[in-house]
Amino acid sequence: MLKESITNANKKTKNPEFIDASCLNSPILSPGKELETDTKKIEVAEKLPNVRCIVRARIPTTTGAEIFLNLYKNDQDNKEHLAIVFGKQIRSESLDAVQEGETEMDRMIRGAYVGTLYPGRKSSYVDANALVASEEKKEEVRKKNFTPLVRIHSECYTGETAWSARCDCGEQLDEAARLISEEGDGVIIYLRQEGRGIGLSEKLKAYNLQDLGNDTVQANLLLQHPADGRSYAIASAMLLDLGQRNIRLLTNNPEKVSSIEGPNKEIQVVERLSMIPKFWRGDEGGFDSPEVGAYLRTKIEKMGHLLNAPDSF
Repeated sequence: MLKESITNANKKTKNPEFIDASCLNSPILSPGKELETDTKKIEVAEKLPNVRCIVRARIPTTTGAEIFLNLYKNDQDNKEHLAIVFGKQIRSESLDAVQEGETEMDRMIRGAYVGTLYPGRKSSYVDANALVASEEKKEEVRKKNFTPLVRIHSECYTGETAWSARCDCGEQLDEAARLISEEGDGVIIYLRQEGRGIGLSEKLKAYNLQDLGNDTVQANLLLQHPADGRSYAIASAMLLDLGQRNIRLLTNNPEKVSSIEGPNKEIQVVERLSMIPKFWRGDEGGFDSPEVGAYLRTKIEKMGHLLNAPDSF
């Protein structure tokens, strides 16, 4: 009955006829194309895109940490990617650049100011209240020869907003924020590439395929998408705009390390730090589910993620 409905719909829309295709555990209806068996590596861009920070704003958080949200535009896609900046020492070169005809108020409204905004402030350049503290902080950073902690995070509506236990994306975002907050300065690059680059609607279809017996990689491939369709060229360009050429990267994905370094090694990853699930560490606030267990297993076995699973896994 389902196949008959799809066939009738195809005649109206002139789509290729759907045929039966088998997957690992269950038959499904899928476009008449053989399923790829290998997972392609994340490609390194030949050239980094041009990026520009449009606006920056201070965000007080529920944890007590203060962050600056930097919104970026680029010439590769029409999405609004974000840099979540911890501390006041990491700044955007494109944001701070003077724009023709702008006033001091224009600069403050788009976030191109030093120090702190307060009622009655007139200049974007001078904040007498922050001058002494800023110089002391800069000297402290110089003494430490500080290399910031960075997380490159792809948007996950289901894991971050819909409380999904299919993945650990929400936990990873929270943990990255906690770790960076403890150090005081660092960046989370938040890329709008839901579902490893396939978008939310296709991701929800992939979830249904997973409930039919496929893993996260098979589901993407059955929908005629790559196992991982993400790109990190925009993230690399954003880090350069923020003046961060040497970073310590929070990731389990070795391909992310090579991809974020860029085509000409514009970024240097001097250290990789693992993101270990809280439940595996026995930490409070961790969670376990059959779905997240299968998800992590697939990432380790099929996508090469560098995680040492517990004996009970």
